[in-house]
Amino acid sequence: MTPVFDCCFSHTDDMMPLPEARRKISETVKSIAQTTSLPLRQCVGKILAEDIISPRNVPPHDNSAMDGYALRFADLNANGETKLPVTARIAAGHPMDRPLKPGETFRIFTGAPMPQGADTVVMQENTCEKDGIVTFAQGCAAKQGANRRKAGEDIQTGDVVLKKGRKLRAADIGVCASIGKTDLNVYVPLKIAVFSTGDEIRDPGQDLEDGCIYDINRYTVMSMLDSMGFEVTDLGILPDDLTTITDALKHAAQDHDILFTSGGVSMGEEDHVKSAVKTLGKIDFWRIAIKPGRPIALGDIAGKPFIGLPGNPVATLVTFMMIARPMIAGFSGRSDIQSRSYKVAAAFELDHKGGRYEWQRAYLKDTPYGPVVELFNTTGSGVLTSMVKTDGLVEIPDHVHKIEAGDLVDFIPYSEVNQ
Repeated sequence: MTPVFDCCFSHTDDMMPLPEARRKISETVKSIAQTTSLPLRQCVGKILAEDIISPRNVPPHDNSAMDGYALRFADLNANGETKLPVTARIAAGHPMDRPLKPGETFRIFTGAPMPQGADTVVMQENTCEKDGIVTFAQGCAAKQGANRRKAGEDIQTGDVVLKKGRKLRAADIGVCASIGKTDLNVYVPLKIAVFSTGDEIRDPGQDLEDGCIYDINRYTVMSMLDSMGFEVTDLGILPDDLTTITDALKHAAQDHDILFTSGGVSMGEEDHVKSAVKTLGKIDFWRIAIKPGRPIALGDIAGKPFIGLPGNPVATLVTFMMIARPMIAGFSGRSDIQSRSYKVAAAFELDHKGGRYEWQRAYLKDTPYGPVVELFNTTGSGVLTSMVKTDGLVEIPDHVHKIEAGDLVDFIPYSEVNQ
């Protein structure tokens, strides 16, 4: 199997600028997911594996936008009331079998097909019907064609309504239903194995002996992967033993698409995970000019990608959101792999050393003039509660050296990187 991390991800002595890293991810990472056909009701949250082209107009015919009366605009008196006989009734799903004649009106209901000869609908609130005669107030229709939905107003035959690589939302499913789709070709969710290593690591609920800590990163990484719709396998905590780690990785690579860990892999130490990956395949370190985040370990085991993130809890989450997430989104078939940011006024001042991109935890504050963004009061990579008490990240480019209060900054909500 061809390795997914080729030479463009290899380690170099120079720090890679973040824009270059993003470009490499966008241009190089391709889908490794299989495809399947699923019934429409099972497709929400899945990644679309085909362009959806409409075979028909939506709506398929001109129809009424509301309950009222269908008529010819020319029959309305511009200088006073208009009285017309009501000669028929049209309900949704029951088209009229004859055209509207000049000087008459049809009672019509929302969604009902417009009869031939009628060009306008007057809403019932602007009318008064009695004994088969309806009175229309002066100016009851603002213009010819009022309250009339045209055939194909929403979708026209041949339109590409959804593009390949889109993560399907509820509205997307509704659009597919509107053009008569019963099933869709989607990418099968990738199977991702997540593990931790370390004799000092314990699972929550276990006794915590002296010198031991509870496993944080495995739970946060698995939760991030869950929110993205992957099939996640918890390999648990592997002991600091080369043979055990090598065997676990070898078996995991046989029935998983990606292997994930955080911490325990470093450029400057003899680490069992690093040695195990090298034994089974290869490993490189992608050094990016960012903060927080150390070099990210990118490996290959039998053609399956291995991704190792930094060990500090905040660094793990941030590098997952900003670097690993776009990679695995691309592997899963998504087209929108980079997160969106929004310009928000800063409610802080900051001196920035520059030279690398930095992400600061921040929260939004409402003001009479709109929302502003304020930085959290700590920058420590071990303070995970800072991710709980904030709303997102302020991205500070490498060329920026100072931010003044009122400057527009790039704000990335956590909601943008948690799906």
